[in-house]
Amino acid sequence: MNTVKKKTDTVSRRNAVDEAAAIRKMSFVSVAGNAVLSGFKLFAGITGNSGAMISDSIHSFSDVITTVIAWIGVKVSKKEADSDHPYGHERMECIASLLLGIVLLATGLGVGKVGVEHIISGSYETLAIPSAIALVAAIVSIVSKEAMYWYTRYYARLIHSSAFLADARHHRSDAFSSIGSLIGIGGAMLGFPVMDSVASVVICLFIVKASYDILKDGVVKLLDTSCGKSYEAQMEQYIATQEGVVHVDSLRSRMFGNKVYIDLEIQVDGEKSLRDAHEVAEHVHDVVEQTFPDVKHIMIHLNPANGVG
Repeated sequence: MNTVKKKTDTVSRRNAVDEAAAIRKMSFVSVAGNAVLSGFKLFAGITGNSGAMISDSIHSFSDVITTVIAWIGVKVSKKEADSDHPYGHERMECIASLLLGIVLLATGLGVGKVGVEHIISGSYETLAIPSAIALVAAIVSIVSKEAMYWYTRYYARLIHSSAFLADARHHRSDAFSSIGSLIGIGGAMLGFPVMDSVASVVICLFIVKASYDILKDGVVKLLDTSCGKSYEAQMEQYIATQEGVVHVDSLRSRMFGNKVYIDLEIQVDGEKSLRDAHEVAEHVHDVVEQTFPDVKHIMIHLNPANGVG
């Protein structure tokens, strides 16, 4: 049993180092990439006479802010438990996701407001036609943001980070909004100037949808929501096969940030000594936390089988 625990501790320390390196890489790539990209899109939007591209550049700049929020949230969530927070700090990542969603929602509504005002007022008819540089910026943005999405998504899933997964979805929404920019700028260049303003509204809708998904995910993980019947059924079947377990009486799960807590009741042979019954519980505890890496802790209650006490 001690050997299992030592191996688990070694793996945990190695994973912690790997997670820290992944977080630094993701943060640097996202902040540096979005800073350069938003600067280029702002330049292209101003010199290329495109309100849609200026809106898109604001969206990209918001990615810099949200990545910083995600990085702070993840860093704090990795802190060890202390006397004031005996269950750890994982929910700080959920709070980071909520802040990220709010910033994104405000950005989207601001972008949409400008586009709607132009359409309603008809002022788009007096705007200059966008030039080729705005079109090029839209294409560069689509390719860059899609690449950032897959890069961030890969590492976010590797370290089980909801905040960075939200950041990845933000990159994807930026890629889709740049497709809207491309269509709007192209339409304006073909003689339909209203399309540039319409593109700003389309960008707004993508941003608002992404912010809704991020906010919903953060709230769900703050409310001790169950991990779902399929997850619990899979774990229950696994526990039922462990040596010494006669029957699984009850299994409940709850999300705690990006981690999971389990409350379990199992039956063991009522004729076993307290020491032997405890060893069954210890074994189940260790193998579950090894096999299901998102489980932070499993609390086990023992019941005597066949009513034997």
